[in-house]
Amino acid sequence: MTYTKDFDADAILRTMEALSRHHARGTSEDEALRVCSAALLLIRDDPKKLAELREFFRKITTPATEGIQVAHTFASREEADAWLLSGTAKDGQLVRVAGQGFTVVDHGLKGLKLVRIPLPEELLLTSPGPKPRT
Repeated sequence: MTYTKDFDADAILRTMEALSRHHARGTSEDEALRVCSAALLLIRDDPKKLAELREFFRKITTPATEGIQVAHTFASREEADAWLLSGTAKDGQLVRVAGQGFTVVDHGLKGLKLVRIPLPEELLLTSPGPKPRT
């Protein structure tokens, strides 16, 4: 499922109405569509409530990997190390160095270090696919 930032509540209600025509009155499907429609009608005209629904919907439909933000990209480890020494790096930042992910870790008196942490796209490239059925 993907997230549509500004979903159209009225279009969704029309779709639910069309779906309801395929289910006899009184069935569990009919009841579910009616309850969902009523809930959407309740909040549709309240901008604050509709914004809250949109945010909730985003949270439950957007994969966690989409929220991962790479702060900086460096062509080499040397460039990344120079950036660490520059004083602008912050603990917890995620960076890409020569295509690999690292996170900045504050080691106190030892200073900031880069610790290897695979980026989502790296995990997708290395994860095994489904096992063939035998």
